[in-house]
Amino acid sequence: MQKLTHLNANHHPTMVDVGQKQITQRIAIAKGSITMSQEAYNILKNSTNKKGPVIQTAIIAAIMGAKKTSELIPMCHPIPINSVDIGVEDENCKITLIATLKCDGKTGIEMEALTSVSIGLLTIYDMLKAIDKGMKISNIALEYKNGGKSGEYLRS
Repeated sequence: MQKLTHLNANHHPTMVDVGQKQITQRIAIAKGSITMSQEAYNILKNSTNKKGPVIQTAIIAAIMGAKKTSELIPMCHPIPINSVDIGVEDENCKITLIATLKCDGKTGIEMEALTSVSIGLLTIYDMLKAIDKGMKISNIALEYKNGGKSGEYLRS
């Protein structure tokens, strides 16, 4: 049975001690999508949303979300992020965000990538909710990570 690292000997929450870990280059890629009505999609594509440019705002929010992860997730360490790149895939009525993050650190950057995608998608929802409250955020997942003791992971 695998030991839960965020519990101490008394089974109380604790932040993992990464002090003795080696600094390695780490990368994480996360992805997620939002689907919407044709009306909301047309407004997004035509840049006629009253709140401003949806995709550009979502990209900025995704970057900010990555930087704030340790403030949102209780046991996450604040880590120096080397880069955040947000890709956008556009299908009819569906936007997919892909966050690629890199750092040199003692702990991984997976949570920052997942938070980045989540915040970006929530921003799209927020900016278009007046048109379509039925939008659906889905398939947020870690697609790839490398670095650290556990090595490489690739979603199959």
